[in-house]
Amino acid sequence: MEADEVTIREQNFHSQVREYTICFLLFAVLYIVSYFVITRYKRKADEQEDEDAIVNRISLFLSTFTLAVSAGAVLLLPFSIISNEILLSFPQNYYIQWLNGSLIHGLWNLASLFSNLCLFVLMPFAFFFLESEGFAGLKKGIRARILETLVMLILLGLLILGIVWVASALIDNDATSMESLYDLWEFYLPYLYSCISLMGCLLLLLCTPVGLSRMFTVMGQLLVKPTILEDLDEQIYIITLEEEAIQRRLNGTLALRQELENVKSMKTKLERRKKASAWERNLVYPAVMILLLIETSISVLLVACNILCLLIDETAMPKGSGVNYLMVSSVVGFYSLRFFGNFTPRKDDTTMTKIIGNCVSILVLSSALPVMSRTLGITRFDLLGDFGRFNWLGNFYIVLSYNLLFAIVTTLCLVRKFTSAVREELFKALGNMSYFSHLNISPLPLHHTIPSG
Repeated sequence: MEADEVTIREQNFHSQVREYTICFLLFAVLYIVSYFVITRYKRKADEQEDEDAIVNRISLFLSTFTLAVSAGAVLLLPFSIISNEILLSFPQNYYIQWLNGSLIHGLWNLASLFSNLCLFVLMPFAFFFLESEGFAGLKKGIRARILETLVMLILLGLLILGIVWVASALIDNDATSMESLYDLWEFYLPYLYSCISLMGCLLLLLCTPVGLSRMFTVMGQLLVKPTILEDLDEQIYIITLEEEAIQRRLNGTLALRQELENVKSMKTKLERRKKASAWERNLVYPAVMILLLIETSISVLLVACNILCLLIDETAMPKGSGVNYLMVSSVVGFYSLRFFGNFTPRKDDTTMTKIIGNCVSILVLSSALPVMSRTLGITRFDLLGDFGRFNWLGNFYIVLSYNLLFAIVTTLCLVRKFTSAVREELFKALGNMSYFSHLNISPLPLHHTIPSG
């Protein structure tokens, strides 16, 4: 019996070591990718060698850690679904037994733990540490800035604790509920995380429909559109004449310089369209647009089916594919909203404060994504860890209202998108006609060459 117990303990030990090793390797890959993403956008002017450089470097590492956690939270649900399907398809295969339920549960628990850590500790610390200067009367330096940051964190924690306690007393004035708030680790943090996840789901309710419609525009900018009833040579010739006219009138005027940059950008896009191959213009663009339309239609249909299931059977509501597409659409929609327009990071010109804000926003969105996917019925995979402990997921009216709002807002955004495209084409055609009549230029043959000088 003792030998069997030792063998079982050894097996459990080796299993835990294997799971932690896999988690570490997966997170290391996400951390490296996140580091390259952040350094691509980080302002180079922040790379000075002094006290501020150390503070920036620490904030950079904390932001990278948070972005890696966000990526892990996004990939967690697809990874769990795929792992479960692989295990069901090959239950006796020795080489995939490491994809077991213990590993999946461990990943969900780590994602929940690190999300709480980043949201309530690391990111506030990075922000206050970046903005700190040290208390007056103390010797300036890293220690003084750390002391000020810790004091600010304690004050922020007390403020949030008071707000959540008052909110809990107003919403659920129960002695048991009030006493449970004293349990910081088992109840308070999951409760606070549930509130932030609810806020994230409400933000996703705005971002995702906008992003689903905006994806067509983004892909249209990245790909080369078909040249149907268009003469690119004529358009390039006209834009070249306009560029030369602006250059002759250019005498340091800022407005003319901006107009010249816009004309050059338009000319570059036209030249790229002209150099693109026929299959890139006529095959890739329609295929991608059809794929986006199919993905979007499937998402809306799944939500519609989930609404019918909720109305017919309340047990269909969540108790605790296209997930990655929804996350990409949510991020695109987030930066497309006017309120967050100035929040968009720019290559080599983004301050650390803005990077921290972006990391916090993406973390909130990514943490709410599994909950939103489960609420909308896009996936039937049960949420694990603290993700499945959200009490508001059991409220029938909240879940039904969320599904109805998502379906209505998405439909309105898509209808507005496609009808606006028709309006833009009509205005563009009318604008081109007036532009030709203003310049008094007749269409050119295809063999016409642009004069130099």
